Amino acid sequence: MIRKILVPVRGDGKGDNVLRHAMALGQRFEAHIEVVHCRPRPDDLLPFGVPIPSFLKDQVAAQAREVADQEEAKLIAEFKALVAASAFTEADAPVAGAPTIAWVEEQGKQVDVIKSHGRLCDVIAVAKPDRDRNLGTNTLKAALFHVGRPVLMCPPAEAPPPRLGDKVAIAWNGSLEATRAAAMTLHLMQSASEVAILTVGTDAGGPQGAEAFQAYLASHNVTAQIRRSEAVGGVGETLLTEANTVGADMLIMGAYGDSHERETLFGGNTQTIVDTARMPVALVH
Repeated sequence: MIRKILVPVRGDGKGDNVLRHAMALGQRFEAHIEVVHCRPRPDDLLPFGVPIPSFLKDQVAAQAREVADQEEAKLIAEFKALVAASAFTEADAPVAGAPTIAWVEEQGKQVDVIKSHGRLCDVIAVAKPDRDRNLGTNTLKAALFHVGRPVLMCPPAEAPPPRLGDKVAIAWNGSLEATRAAAMTLHLMQSASEVAILTVGTDAGGPQGAEAFQAYLASHNVTAQIRRSEAVGGVGETLLTEANTVGADMLIMGAYGDSHERETLFGGNTQTIVDTARMPVALVH
């Protein structure tokens, strides 16, 4: 059961979209959402290893505080507006039987805040990285590789699916990453009205193929249909196409069977999906 969702935000213009996705998921599970604003420290804005006169450090610190105050005020206003238009109530801790939300201010780098807050949540919601603007890649990487929780990657959208997670597709190839994804999102599949198992070509799980996975899910009260396909343009592209074809509002998959750096440089199934997905994707490494 999803009881706590973490949403790290900063002034990059993506927080409201991610929060809407988190709210769509949180409302279904009557979960608590913790929105953490990562306020930069003045020291983080100084060049590393370069001597800086004290008067200049003071100027940088003052400017950093002013910018952070402005950014925080804007984000809090957006947060308040979204909460006011939702079924959520503000609370510091979860309340049984009701969706709740809290604003938390933390000072430091976003990747460090994700590590400290993310390990005691059920899902981390982050924005789909924008590689052209070099935004969000480190956030997704920190959530995936340093926390050990499912990461909901939210693409830009006018609005998230109203019942996010009601119809899900899960990519299966029998890998360690796919196995972890299945185990860590079982509660999502148990609450869904439709579940599709997607397999592509020969990458279908070997002896632990789709039928064995289907039987495993059935033992956990999840009825799933198997959809087999051949790769057209690559496994990543095919998974996204098939997920859309079955009407899924979320794709679940294991992430980065090869290293993140290798996939980023040479391409890979996960990187293709991270770069091109237009639907929410729950990733597990």
